[in-house]
Amino acid sequence: MELRTLRYFLEIAREENMSRAAERLHVSQPTLSRTMKELEEELGRQLFVRSSYSIHLTDEGMLLRKRTEDILEMVYRIKEEFKTAGESIRGNIYIGCAESYLVKYLARAIKHLNETYPLIRYHIVSGDTEQVSDKLKKGIYDFALIAEPPDLSQYNYIELPENDVWGVIMPADHPLAKKENITAEDLRPYSVFTSRQSISADLPRWGSNDADKLNILATFNLSNNASVFVKEGLGVALTFKDLLNTGDDSGIVFRPLYPPLESRMYFIWKKYQAFTPAALALLEELKWVLDK
Repeated sequence: MELRTLRYFLEIAREENMSRAAERLHVSQPTLSRTMKELEEELGRQLFVRSSYSIHLTDEGMLLRKRTEDILEMVYRIKEEFKTAGESIRGNIYIGCAESYLVKYLARAIKHLNETYPLIRYHIVSGDTEQVSDKLKKGIYDFALIAEPPDLSQYNYIELPENDVWGVIMPADHPLAKKENITAEDLRPYSVFTSRQSISADLPRWGSNDADKLNILATFNLSNNASVFVKEGLGVALTFKDLLNTGDDSGIVFRPLYPPLESRMYFIWKKYQAFTPAALALLEELKWVLDK
């Protein structure tokens, strides 16, 4: 299986049309069709559902698209790393981040490092722990910031100081806004939004027998999106303190959970990872920031 074939496949998947894909790739349509037929024969699976006007991926095609995007991203990363080898420290660093106010420590490290190495570029992608860990495992990210203890058989880590405090975001005029803190029993009458990770990893730690009886209406991996649902009156959201603006003009308020629930944050990287000079510089800078 050649990279050229995977690039052809990905372009067809994106365009959902063989003619347009052939035009963008500057190859003939018969060549593109023949290459895709050979790819299906090689994998022993049908990748496309073809009609007169468009092409759609099968389930196997969707899986191959995801794998192809990861592979081509890694190829790009390798080329970038070798392009800058031997030069002054520069290049790209890729970091997957779970939502947390404690990302401020990473921001401080980047700010200080940028004064010395202004040609480093940082690509920071938000997602839950499962999403960013998957990309890190595949080598697409250099580092990840996650909200649960890492698998020590696979990762090295730095534990960030301070904890993220769990609480509830709600409209300022919500009945629960009058309370100083929120129990699981308080939440039971209301629709609740939270992350999938919190359902499996955080709420079970909450020291309340009523936590598993919450009415989870929707799950989100970004608190800002959940806050829009809150403002529209669809329910309340479980999230970390300080992630959202809850000032007087925001229309929403934050109330901590009771009993208190907190999460630690971990900056992780793969064991035996070969760092680029830029990635190594960032790691050393973060250690310096945390030791101050």
